[in-house]
Amino acid sequence: MREESVVQLTAIKSELPQHIHTDCTLMESDGMKTNVGNVDRIIRIILGLVLIALVFVGPQTPWGWIGVIPLATGLLSSCPLYSLLGLSTCPTKKG
Repeated sequence: MREESVVQLTAIKSELPQHIHTDCTLMESDGMKTNVGNVDRIIRIILGLVLIALVFVGPQTPWGWIGVIPLATGLLSSCPLYSLLGLSTCPTKKG
């Protein structure tokens, strides 16, 4: 049964469009390297949404728009600053 589920998951993954990636890989379509791992992505997206919400509720400060940066980097799974510094929060593949 386990082998059957592995084969099914592999088949499903192979049917995904190329621009959708399920792990940290090089996205060849736009040349951006994915360097933001899943936990980092979740934190960035939540932080971005919270900061943007500050524009509309709470102190209603325009500084909340800075949340667009972590939101965008979380959604794109790529951080230009990480690229400049040579960092990555993607898990390393053991093989």
